[in-house]
This record gives sequence, structure tokens and C-alpha cells, in this order.
Amino acid sequence: MSTLNPTRKISRRHELREDKVVTFYARILDLTDRYRTYFYGAIAAVVVIILASIAWSFMQSARQQEALDAMTGAVAAYEAGSWQTALDGTGNSLGLLDIVDEYGGTDAGNLARFYAADAYFRMGNYEEALPLFRSYNRDGNIIGASATAGEAAILESQGENEDAAALYSRAATMYSSDATSPGYFMAAGRAFEAAGETASARRVYERVRDEYPNSQEARDIEFYLARVSQ
Repeated sequence: MSTLNPTRKISRRHELREDKVVTFYARILDLTDRYRTYFYGAIAAVVVIILASIAWSFMQSARQQEALDAMTGAVAAYEAGSWQTALDGTGNSLGLLDIVDEYGGTDAGNLARFYAADAYFRMGNYEEALPLFRSYNRDGNIIGASATAGEAAILESQGENEDAAALYSRAATMYSSDATSPGYFMAAGRAFEAAGETASARRVYERVRDEYPNSQEARDIEFYLARVSQ
């Protein structure tokens, strides 16, 4: 008697399954070979994109530092109240407007945009200040709220009271602060009243009363509430 195991019989279904697997992998290999150039090109494109992103990030970081260095003189003039010098610069330093033109895409250049808008605003040049306030890329911080309130003040001066009130309200909520929000809400109420929106005015005055009871603005808030409740 033979000690060898008998040959295992392979079913027709199994053979068909193996044929399908072999055929599938053969097609994959054929496609890979046929489109190898495109495949390698796609990989190369991804590598280029990654390297370009790294280079762009490095360049932006370098430009950010350049912009910060360039702003030193302009910010010093701004803080000293020399608004025009801050805007135009001197022979030794760039002005805010030049920094916006050169580095406007960086965070420092964006900050220079706010400084320039505020400098124009303080000089009473609202026509130049408004587009700079509007183009300032705002975060939910105190500077973003201030830029929004600056835009509101200009619109209010132009008689666009309803739009101004909405912006004042946005400034008050954009950066909630005991130091700034009550004042912005009061300005919103004033603009709402000028627009004839007494119900809206009452709502913002109520927010001062309820949310900022210890603020200076809340001391006379009942007077304002009485005025818009008549």
C-alpha cells in the first residue's frame, strides 16, 4: 500500500476563482505598465506641491519678519500722534501705506492696514480710512472689533445709521469686553435711534443694563431706556 497522500481533487468552482484572481492581477499589472508614466508624473506632482508649500511657508515667515522690522518707525510715529508721518514714512523708514503695498499678504502687513486706517480716521480723512477698515482681515479680537467700530463710525457720519448700528453691535459682540462692549452697544443704540429703530435701540440698551451693570455706560442706562420706551 502506498504511503503517499492521494492527489487532492480541485473543484471546478475553485479553478474558476483562481482564474479570476490571476486575470485580475494580470489586468492590474497591464494597467500599471501602460500608465506608468502618468503614475510617476502624479507622484512627482504631489512632491512638487509639498515642496512648494514648504517653500511658500518659509518665504511668508521671512516676509513676516521683514514687515515687522519695517513697521518699527511707522508704529513709533503713530503712537506719537504723527499720523501723516506714520502713513508716509521718512527717509529712513517705510510708511504704513508702503508696508501695506509691499507686505499686505502677511499678518504684519494686515496690522499695518489697520494702523493706516486708524491714522486716516484720526485725521478726519474718512474717504481714505473706510476702504482700509473694510479690507482689514479681522479676527475676533480687540483690533478686529475696533476696525468694525471704525467702519461704523464713518457710516454714521455719512448718515447711514442703520448700517452703522449693525456694525457697532457686531463690534460689541465680536470681542466681548467690559472695557469696550458697553460703549459699542451705546453707539449702536444711538445709531438705531437716529434710524428710527427704537425697538432695536431698546434691545441694545437692555444688554448694557443686563450684561454690563457695573460699567460706566450702565449708570445712566435707565434714562436711555425711558427715552426709547415712550
